Amino acid sequence: MSSVAVLTQESFAEHRSGLVPQQIKVATLNSEEESDPPTYKDAFPPLPEKAACLDGAQEPAGAWSNKIRPIKASVITQVFHVPLEERKYKDMNQFGEGEQAKICLEIMQRTGAHLELSLAKDQGLSIMVSGKLDAVMKARKDIVARLQTQASATVTIPKEHHRFVIGKNGEKLQDLELKTATKIQIPRPDDPSNQIKITGTKEGIEKARHEVLLISAEQDKRAVERLEVEKAFHPFIAGPYNRLVGEIMQETGTRINIPPPSVNRSEIVFTGEKEQLAQAVARIRKIYEEKKKKTTTIAVEVKKSQHKYVIGPKGNSLQEILERTGVSVEIPPSDSVSETVILRGEPEKLGQALTEVYAKANSFTVSSVSAPSWLHRFIIGKKGQNLAKITQQMPKVHIEFTEGEDKITLEGPTEDVSVAQEQIEGMVKDLVSRMDYVEISIDHKFHRHLIGKSGANINRIKDQYKVSVRIPPDSEKSNLIRIEGDPQGVQQAKRELLELASRMENERTKDLIIEQRFHRTIIGQKGERIREIRDKFPEVIINFPDPAQKSDIVQLRGPKNEVEKCTKYMQKMVADLVENSYSISVPIFKQFHKNIIGKGGANIKKIREESNTKIDLPAENSNSETIVITGKRANCEAARSRILSIQKDLANIAEVEVSIPAKLHNSLIGTKGRLIRSIMEECGGVHIHFPVEGSGSDTVVIRGPSSDVEKAKKQLLHLAEEKQTKSFTVDIRAKPEYHKFLIGKGGGKIRKVRDSTGARIIFPAAEDKDQDLITIIGKEDAVREAQKELEALIESLDNVVEDHMLVDPRHHRHFVIRRGQVLREIAEEYGGVMVSFPRSGTQSDKVTLKGAKDCVEAAKRRIQEIIEDLEAQVTLECAIPQKFHRAVMGPKGSRIQQITRDYNVQIKFPDREENPVHSMEPAIQENGEESGEGRDTREAEPGSPRRCDIITISGRKEKCEAAKEALEALVPVTIEVEVPFDLHRYIIGQKGSGIRKMMDEFEVNIHVPAPELQSDIIAITGLAANLDRAKAGLLERVKELQAEQEDRALRSFKLSITVDPKYHPKIIGRKGAVITQIRLEHDVNIQFPDKDDGTQPQDQITITGYEKNTEAARDAILKIVGELEQMVSEDVPLDHRVHARIIGARGKAIRKIMDEFKVDIRFPQSGAPDPNCVTVTGLPENVEEAIDHILNLEEEYLADVVDSEALQVYMKPPAHEESKAPSKGFVVRDAPWTSASSEKAPDMSSSEEFPSFGAQVAPKTLPWGPKR
Repeated sequence: MSSVAVLTQESFAEHRSGLVPQQIKVATLNSEEESDPPTYKDAFPPLPEKAACLDGAQEPAGAWSNKIRPIKASVITQVFHVPLEERKYKDMNQFGEGEQAKICLEIMQRTGAHLELSLAKDQGLSIMVSGKLDAVMKARKDIVARLQTQASATVTIPKEHHRFVIGKNGEKLQDLELKTATKIQIPRPDDPSNQIKITGTKEGIEKARHEVLLISAEQDKRAVERLEVEKAFHPFIAGPYNRLVGEIMQETGTRINIPPPSVNRSEIVFTGEKEQLAQAVARIRKIYEEKKKKTTTIAVEVKKSQHKYVIGPKGNSLQEILERTGVSVEIPPSDSVSETVILRGEPEKLGQALTEVYAKANSFTVSSVSAPSWLHRFIIGKKGQNLAKITQQMPKVHIEFTEGEDKITLEGPTEDVSVAQEQIEGMVKDLVSRMDYVEISIDHKFHRHLIGKSGANINRIKDQYKVSVRIPPDSEKSNLIRIEGDPQGVQQAKRELLELASRMENERTKDLIIEQRFHRTIIGQKGERIREIRDKFPEVIINFPDPAQKSDIVQLRGPKNEVEKCTKYMQKMVADLVENSYSISVPIFKQFHKNIIGKGGANIKKIREESNTKIDLPAENSNSETIVITGKRANCEAARSRILSIQKDLANIAEVEVSIPAKLHNSLIGTKGRLIRSIMEECGGVHIHFPVEGSGSDTVVIRGPSSDVEKAKKQLLHLAEEKQTKSFTVDIRAKPEYHKFLIGKGGGKIRKVRDSTGARIIFPAAEDKDQDLITIIGKEDAVREAQKELEALIESLDNVVEDHMLVDPRHHRHFVIRRGQVLREIAEEYGGVMVSFPRSGTQSDKVTLKGAKDCVEAAKRRIQEIIEDLEAQVTLECAIPQKFHRAVMGPKGSRIQQITRDYNVQIKFPDREENPVHSMEPAIQENGEESGEGRDTREAEPGSPRRCDIITISGRKEKCEAAKEALEALVPVTIEVEVPFDLHRYIIGQKGSGIRKMMDEFEVNIHVPAPELQSDIIAITGLAANLDRAKAGLLERVKELQAEQEDRALRSFKLSITVDPKYHPKIIGRKGAVITQIRLEHDVNIQFPDKDDGTQPQDQITITGYEKNTEAARDAILKIVGELEQMVSEDVPLDHRVHARIIGARGKAIRKIMDEFKVDIRFPQSGAPDPNCVTVTGLPENVEEAIDHILNLEEEYLADVVDSEALQVYMKPPAHEESKAPSKGFVVRDAPWTSASSEKAPDMSSSEEFPSFGAQVAPKTLPWGPKR
């Protein structure tokens, strides 16, 4: 880095006199006297020669030879030598390769040091390391550790010295390791060993060992000693302000630790070198023995409250007494009740010390001033201003106000306290004379109304009457309000507050009934709607109940008329909400929900938007079939009809209307819909829709498959007829596990009871709370008969018996496989009967059944049926190519599990292995689950189906055949659809999303050929039922893509226009605003030429889009160009000193001017030839107006600039004032250019003679010697 100094005559003289005052004489020129100028050699002393440096006797010539501290180099270089016998990597094919080179590179990268390796003649390794000191040290340590063979040694020092080797935070150990390039291992504190292990080179180990022993030797010299000294004599040893002990420590170099007064220990600890420590102990022991002989004690009583004054801040008073009198004062601890103070010292000094103790004790006093507690805050003042005046004058006085007490406590120096007391008493007297207070009682429920919104009312009263009003918080439930201030203001505020309270008592309170479900809507998400109502009716207070109370009452309070208006407004709002919150439930068969939602939610979105309703569908994993529509009634009905029409179009759904008197509807629906639900479930899940209560309509709609609708209609009319004639209801109870047994298989038992008695029996649904309750409805005699039959059945079920039956052991496994699924089904169906099979391994055939007698009998019959089925079981083979097995199984084996349930058969799939003669027997899948049973061990015969294609079906013959047909129906079929090859990638979609969506929607597999085949054929594989829909969907997608292609072709129309490049920035606009507007408005893409591309014509702008749009965009651009061509540019001379003011902060002011006059204003850049030239561009009339405006601004701002410049002249310090007399410059005698040679003096104005830094200069011979 270079620096330039401007040398004047005076500064040069000063500089030389500072260097060698005795050698250099300075000639100063002033107006009064003139002496000879200095010689060239004096002014510019030559640099010392090398010989002068070596000659110690001779003084170096010139002022530069004065002691100048050398600058220490930041980069150092060290060379290490590794002998051949210590080299780690000796056997290398070529020097500079292999592991050694890699290690060196790693060290250089990690430490930042530079390494150079060379081989000596003796094959030793020389390493030169360059870099900063810490980097070199780290690199050296790494080199020794990784390139040199390591030795190790141990050094034994006392365990207590180990911590001194480690040092604070391990710094000393790290430093030692770096210096010696070794690794030093010190045993852990819990390790009893005292041996330190050093690893490294022999030289490094020796250095490290030496250093460790040196540290240990230093510590050996140090010792620790403890001296017992009575606690009372510690102050004498420490001395006043610990000076005495400090002196001893300084003189002996020993550390002395005296326990503080608060610690009850008498031991003084000394640490240091043995000899010096002995001196320190001797001196302290001497002091202790002297004081013990000479001192005596006296005890005096001092009030406990005055002890702190005797002690003083941080014990300073005690130290002061000790310093002055040499007497120690012992104060009892603060937690002690004792008031006795003990003085210990020489007898002649005790009197003086006692006087000082009493003086300190009485130097502070405690006083109190009587002042009513309500005046305390006025005495303190706003933010403590009044009190600050007193405390600033008398900082040692402590003033304490106690809440609720009519007094102020003062504590401090006696004189100051009396002055402060007078001042406070004066303040109290003044306040009592001109202040008053009054307390009024107003019911606390009106308090918040008195305060007003955000304290508006109460703040107005305070400001108007200059009073303070204290209203208790709501939590206190107090009626008392206190007013304090000017007596007249207090009375006026009291009058106004009582008037307000009486007015509130006369206000009207109205309770408005609003359903709680609307409260949140009225309040608004963040309270914005209720805020709007309150702003409209500011005098009305609206209180909503707590949501936890479940109350519908909203309370309005305020003037009668305002409350009435607010009530009407809110009632209208609620009516609108009620109208818009009409809700109807539409039962839709679950399989049609996805069709109602539509592709990507298109259908449901369209219905929502067109009907202006909210439509909620049940969750996909929910069992509910109900779709809920919310909104205005008419809109909900319209949305409902649209959803039902979608279902009707999709399936063979019949809809029948039945006329049943409205008065019977509730009784037909039953409690919580139990009765109507039982009919719907019994008739295959039809939907029965009753009209809304209160509508007066008799029409009941039944919707569902035709046969089920007829059945439901018949039952509903029969039930209605029964209800009309005479309906009777009875409830009976039975354990839930008996219900399935009472209903019977397929509802057979309960149907028998119904047919024989004519009564309807309703069992509880899964969601009903009371699961024991069975309801019987019908004519009284029919109900009684059914009740009698059911009760007899339930009674027999309660009679638990145990029975046995014999089952061949070979059939046992069928009952217990799959975690006893068959047994669980029997238990559920037959009243919870318990069936116990003997344990596997035992050959017993005895099966135990336990439960109700009828249930046990029925279960036995069912087990017998299953055994008959097993014995009559046959096995059929169904050959389906293996590639279709996954499709036949369905997701998670669901299709196979359905077939096994429907036909009561077992289905086993072969293993997926291709090789039919594999040594391992394949695992077989059973009912969609893995099974190891029933492997077919036959070898495949030529021409027969492959073993891996054969699916085995086990069960009754007729069931197996039906299951085989069902399986074959699940085999997917493949059709081919011709789709143009160029559309394939669009059908696949991004990352396959398009094709995946179609496959999910139509439940098929779509295979698109590989791109290299260039084929137009797309294969669709799936169930025959789904293929037609999938094909239609694919062709529809092709039509969409072709339409998009045509649209893309139309959109790619290109139009080029020629526009002068100087207008391009204006067309683009600030941050692209203008061009973006044109692009968005005309839906086109506009491309400007690349400035860096010389091949492109710079005046061509390309517009791409629909032909019509590109033409419109072209016209818009040409219109801008036309406007720009009409514009003129004028240069205005504007003083550069005002430019910054006119531009403003971040260009805010100039932007405002440009927007106002619709012009563009350009200021000159720094270094411009004319810094005052400003260019204004725009329409002629706008340019003229803008120029006038900125010239006016210039005139105004220039006046400020001139004033500030004039002011700065006067503000300059005298030292910087220039001399009016012309300077002769700096003159020297005997310069090289004044000698006999023809060379002239250097021209200081010449850039060649005195070049500026970095400038190029033509070579020229200079008087200073040739250039190097």
